[in-house]
Amino acid sequence: MGLIVQKFGGSSVADAEKIRHVARIITDTYDKGNSVVAVVSAQGGATDELIAKAAEINPEASQREMDMLLATGEQASCALCAMAVEVLKYPVISLTGRQAGIDSDDTHGNARIQSVNPQRILSELEHDRIVIVAGFQGETPNGDIATLGRGGSDTSAVALAAALNAQVCQIYTDVDGVYTTDPRLVPQAIQLDEITYDEMLILAHHGAKVLHDRSVALAKEKGVVLEVLSSFSGNPGTMVKSAIKHDNSRLVAGIAQEKAIFLSLSGIQNTDGVLSRIAALLAEKDISADLILKPAKVEEGATVCLGLKESQGEGVSQLLLEHSDSLGFHTLESNTYTRISIVGQELDRAPSISQRISQLLKNSNCSDPIMTFGQHRISLFVSEDDGIELLPLLHQMLFEETANQIPK
Repeated sequence: MGLIVQKFGGSSVADAEKIRHVARIITDTYDKGNSVVAVVSAQGGATDELIAKAAEINPEASQREMDMLLATGEQASCALCAMAVEVLKYPVISLTGRQAGIDSDDTHGNARIQSVNPQRILSELEHDRIVIVAGFQGETPNGDIATLGRGGSDTSAVALAAALNAQVCQIYTDVDGVYTTDPRLVPQAIQLDEITYDEMLILAHHGAKVLHDRSVALAKEKGVVLEVLSSFSGNPGTMVKSAIKHDNSRLVAGIAQEKAIFLSLSGIQNTDGVLSRIAALLAEKDISADLILKPAKVEEGATVCLGLKESQGEGVSQLLLEHSDSLGFHTLESNTYTRISIVGQELDRAPSISQRISQLLKNSNCSDPIMTFGQHRISLFVSEDDGIELLPLLHQMLFEETANQIPK
């Protein structure tokens, strides 16, 4: 028995029957003697409908007014879930982000939580009420509503769990937990019992969609134990925490994939410090990239390549062009790739894995693959067609054979 924070995504509250089901999950947890705080997202599709309505009125609406509008999606889900709990005859109250004490900065559309004052929630819990909070929103210093951007409801839940010193923060979604890779792409994917914050953070940053990287980073910072589980199956989920039982023997935790952009800066004559200057420019924008320096003939100059998320390509291209003189490149080219990232906290303890991956690339006839290395990560940039072929082969090698154990 303890205090449990539960978060339900848009697919979990998509219609009336699913909301009733969520109400039963919440009340079953309450019946076990726990205090319960639930955080809900907007119903599936509701945010897109609100954006479309805004476009009908004003396609260039200010971000402040968009936040006022979009926050109503979560508030509607919040109230509807509370009504469903009322039907079951349990004490319940719904709260907006502001009422729940979530304070944010004033970056409308992508605000960051600055602090949480949980006094109102604690008062309601002392009266044995179930508390349901609208996710994805906070209050700015001016008293305005600000939405928290991508993964905002996950972040709301983790922030509340930290402020309330919750026993666990359960993230309910439409899958049973965290898998070794996307089970929709590789049916042989294996559900993990547990995974470290660092591994989950890297997987989330490189395309795994079950959790958002901002919420995982906050959970790591605050020491909040997460459990990812399904709203629908009732099966045990995946625990996300600082240390796990297998972290001294398991080589790879999972494989993520995403669409990526590879930017090539050509014609660089003076390479001294160019990588550090590019890294500094990206760091100012909170952007991480895989950087590769390719030496070339003196008359042609060297080439620097940057591997990025597809969504970052246009903005980073513009940033680099603005600094082309100081960076010394003549040509900027952009190519689309699939980035496949193999993630494991113990990867550096088994360097032979990169050799196995290289051999697999040769055997699979991938066209001009590019391999990069990061902390706890090996990434492969390949074509989309090669990615479809390569992902199940990598999974078979790393999880269905014996390559996922560190040599003694």
